[in-house]
Amino acid sequence: MAQSVAINPSLSLTEESGVQSFYQKVGGLCIAIAVLAMVAAAAGAGRVYPALFFAIIVGMFALGSVAYALPYYHGSAGIHNNGIMFKSMTNKGTIAWILGIVLTGFYIIIYWYSWMFEGLIRTFDPLSQILSNQPATQWFMYGAFYTLAVLTMGIRFIARNRNNRYQVIRTVSVMFFQTGFGFLIPMILKKLNEPEFYFSYFWPLKYSYLFPSDVSSLMSSGNLGVFMVFWGAMMTFIATPLLTYKYGKRWYCSWVCGCGGLAETAGDPFRQLSDKSLKAWKIERWMVHSVLVFITVTTILLWLNSYYKGGTLGSVSGAFAQWYGFFIGAIFSGVIGVGFYPIMGSRVWCRFGCPMAAILGIFQRYKSKFRITTNGGQCISCGNCSTFCEMGIDVRAYAQKGQNIVRASCVGCGICASVCPRGVLKLENGEEEGRVDDKPITIGNTNYYS
Repeated sequence: MAQSVAINPSLSLTEESGVQSFYQKVGGLCIAIAVLAMVAAAAGAGRVYPALFFAIIVGMFALGSVAYALPYYHGSAGIHNNGIMFKSMTNKGTIAWILGIVLTGFYIIIYWYSWMFEGLIRTFDPLSQILSNQPATQWFMYGAFYTLAVLTMGIRFIARNRNNRYQVIRTVSVMFFQTGFGFLIPMILKKLNEPEFYFSYFWPLKYSYLFPSDVSSLMSSGNLGVFMVFWGAMMTFIATPLLTYKYGKRWYCSWVCGCGGLAETAGDPFRQLSDKSLKAWKIERWMVHSVLVFITVTTILLWLNSYYKGGTLGSVSGAFAQWYGFFIGAIFSGVIGVGFYPIMGSRVWCRFGCPMAAILGIFQRYKSKFRITTNGGQCISCGNCSTFCEMGIDVRAYAQKGQNIVRASCVGCGICASVCPRGVLKLENGEEEGRVDDKPITIGNTNYYS
């Protein structure tokens, strides 16, 4: 009988926990075959046998990932502190650094040296022709890999958290939105000779959707293009404030967004690596809000430049847009945002750079019904909540004082509540009054500083 996820009876803190099961060994072998096929395809074989190499790469990745996840369905549900801080992959060891370098290199090649992947890109021609009637580009290949990662690692995440209905539903949600709205629908629109449009992204995350050039192009493309402009404006200026007021930023960051979807699935093994220090929190606030100001100013300048037909601002606004696209859109959100998963945790982009997260966070902090309530009297200070908070929030500090957690950075993933052994934490949407309480609740001691 195949061994399930092993339980380590040893009391040694530094012993490597868990022996790989037969299914996980098979999964590792399949993924190794997929990687070798990618190398062969990039070397030129993908040009000659595109369908064959597409089947091998995608099939082996999918099969390997599912096989690796199967033992989680047999073991005990939930996230456990089973030696995760003593494994090279999940605690910034050699394997983690190698993976980080590989991911970073992959993004650099995709953005600036895509010719190196020409053979690999050609393997996706059969699928691209079916969906869009066009040959594959590096972005189609990237979108296919991205969606595959969310789907296969989503299966693993559901297996680990199958005992928690909230975690299962929100994971299925991000898998659905990424597959349908983030991949299939934009490609089908191209097949129908309509503008490529991502209905699950809007300003300021998809910053160009409010740029004059994009708005003008969509408006001139017909009734569907006019609807796309309407959809983007409605989601940006009406739906976002209303939904965030009701549910906090979790409605988007943990249920819809493709960036968050990848972080929650493929990035789940690295969530414990987020920096919880006050210094990191200060840097986070300065950086994420600076990016929001940058794209807001850029958008305003572009509209002013359009209104004055370039007579007043000249090329300044265009330069701003180019800088933002290079430094934020490419380097930060792509190369650093995903490439640094194994070193800085899974929400590097969401935490330090995403302007959508910034604007949602402002709403959540000052005008929202969402909060995470705490029962300080039940907290045993185990630290699970803080350890697994991917946004770098020291949840335990709030729980120990019985304070509600109302942080702009919180994405409402609910993992802190899931891993709490005492039921101290609870995600709630209540009345605004009393939501923020700066006075800690103490047990048996009233001599505290507020």
